[in-house]
Amino acid sequence: MLENQHKTKIILVEDDVNLGFLLVEFLESNGFNVKLYRDGNSALQGFSLSPFDFCIIDVMLPGIDGFTLTGKIKEVNRDIPVIILSARYLKEDKLTGFRLGVDDYITKPFDEEELLYRIRAVLNRMGQRGTNASEGLSVFRIGNFHFDPHNLTLKHGSNSQRMTIKESRILFKLACRVNNVVTRDEIMIDVWGEADYYTGRSLDVFISKLRGYLKKDPAVQILTIPTLGYKLEVK
Repeated sequence: MLENQHKTKIILVEDDVNLGFLLVEFLESNGFNVKLYRDGNSALQGFSLSPFDFCIIDVMLPGIDGFTLTGKIKEVNRDIPVIILSARYLKEDKLTGFRLGVDDYITKPFDEEELLYRIRAVLNRMGQRGTNASEGLSVFRIGNFHFDPHNLTLKHGSNSQRMTIKESRILFKLACRVNNVVTRDEIMIDVWGEADYYTGRSLDVFISKLRGYLKKDPAVQILTIPTLGYKLEVK
């Protein structure tokens, strides 16, 4: 169980109406609250009037362009995560975005699932919270365990297991969707930044370690879902 759940509020700035509506529907179906703007000027005004947790910004926009908009948003809140969407794939464009402090740069066309994984990866890098900074990190109760991702600890009664950063991040992803499947690719992209054969083998090792930690409570187990991923099951 996760305390103080917060629905991440995303500002999406995309002038392609069809793509914009598709992304809103997709992201909201995955638990986000999304506000769509179709030009840079209205997006900047909307950002100034309402609090947001995350920005997804197209580069080629009517009014002020996405890079300028990102710079203005960062002047207001330098810590807010930003993902750039763009058909511009040149190295110079990507460097411009990263100099502005963006967290990721995705070139079009892209897969919606990849965007989802990258959003979640950024949120985890921002402190594994997906919440307002003042709320801090949450503590999970997993069966008879108490999992504190901030302090990298897994407690069972009087015993406390110190975890590595990767162990903690993997367990965090599973605990966020307890009793639901989390894909292998999503975990690998979040924890390692890529999904390939070698990171897959590493993931297998870490899952084995986590199972060892959790075996103290027979009501808790990590199930392997063939061809998909893993599920943290709590009976």
